[in-house]
Amino acid sequence: MLNTFDILQTIDMLDHQHLDIRTVTLGINLLDCAHSQIDTCARRVYDKICRSAQNLLPVCEGIEDELGIPIVNKRISVTPIAMVAQASDAEDYTPVAAALDRAAKTCGVNFIGGFSALVQKGFTEGDRRLIASIPRALAETDVVCSSVNIGSSKAGINMDAVALMGRVVKDTAAMTAQNGSIGCAKLVVFCNAVEDNPFMAGAFCGPGEPDCAVNVGVSGPGVVYHALQSAKGRPFDEVAEIIKKTAFRVTRMGQLVAQKASNRLRVPFGVVDLSLAPTPAVGDSVARILEEMGVAVCGGHGTTAALALLNDAVKKGGLMASGRVGGLSGAFIPVSEDEGMIAAARSGVLTLDKLEAMTCVCSVGLDMIAVPGDTPASTIAAIIADEAAVGMVNNKTTAVRLIPAVGCKVGDTVDFGGLLGSAPVMPVHPESADTFIARGGHIPAPLHSLKN
Repeated sequence: MLNTFDILQTIDMLDHQHLDIRTVTLGINLLDCAHSQIDTCARRVYDKICRSAQNLLPVCEGIEDELGIPIVNKRISVTPIAMVAQASDAEDYTPVAAALDRAAKTCGVNFIGGFSALVQKGFTEGDRRLIASIPRALAETDVVCSSVNIGSSKAGINMDAVALMGRVVKDTAAMTAQNGSIGCAKLVVFCNAVEDNPFMAGAFCGPGEPDCAVNVGVSGPGVVYHALQSAKGRPFDEVAEIIKKTAFRVTRMGQLVAQKASNRLRVPFGVVDLSLAPTPAVGDSVARILEEMGVAVCGGHGTTAALALLNDAVKKGGLMASGRVGGLSGAFIPVSEDEGMIAAARSGVLTLDKLEAMTCVCSVGLDMIAVPGDTPASTIAAIIADEAAVGMVNNKTTAVRLIPAVGCKVGDTVDFGGLLGSAPVMPVHPESADTFIARGGHIPAPLHSLKN
């Protein structure tokens, strides 16, 4: 049974170590909103979200007041819109994205995710139409997030979708160029996307989810960093134990909030995602944890090993604290959202290639990385393919959220504000990927996918 005392003793973490509930995300199934007329579909989407989520904000605020635990974001995830809108013959699904945006604002949430398509094995006509709508949808909305799953360990990698998403990322950057190409910060390309992820930009309510569910994402890099202050010079097995115990306490707090939100909203409790999600604030950085372990600068030799230990210890500690751990659950390494990552990238020690190596051992992938605005679509597609291969072969979720910042070159900085932070523009390899991406087709699933 959950012991409230275990949660209340984290008060010092809340006051001084940047511990918070990063998000309470309400998942909503919209399949019953499908209609042959896109405007009717959009109206149904708006009505159901407002009906289902009308109490989300006051419930979260009540929990904050009662427990003294800050809930930084209140969010909504919905059924992949490609599945909902394909009942219509509309070519452009932007009206549904606009309905999502209006509904999110009416409910007072920070973001809404699910303008999404799942194309790891192939396209439906609805998938194609949604993907074609992404640039305009993200340019004309404020809080809508989009994702496309282009591969999985079971299905392989849809290279036609990879090539298409390279172009979509470029088009989205161009259509939001006046705001630092911020549309790309709301677009993520997945391999092995999960159905219960509460974190943006990749959250959606998967086909296997109930009609509504509450998923909670915790945080806490600052807490882990502070805990390691007492372990200077100690062996790595002791470091792992400290991280596990810290992750346990953080996850218990998330469990308490999730249960209260579930009871008060009268919807099922889904999962606690115990990912270490950094912010641009000093003292709330995954990179600084790795450096506290002894890595001179994040990205230097030893970084991948340190990150592997961190990720594993977080998962082990969290699993002991909750029977409903899910989502992504690991250590995030978004460059623009992590003060230590930003500093390491600016110094030149942290590179795109090193980040790719680090994604082999953590969650989730190449995240919030600004690249030169003139980076070709084929190069972006090849980066997506590389990261998808890491996920496919290692049977883990990986993702790419790149921002080809229009008008920017290596050394410039793109400022997004808030939790999205600021990103130093990082170099990419200049060699052409045109021939590789032009092949198209499908990269087959690995042998270990045959488990039946």
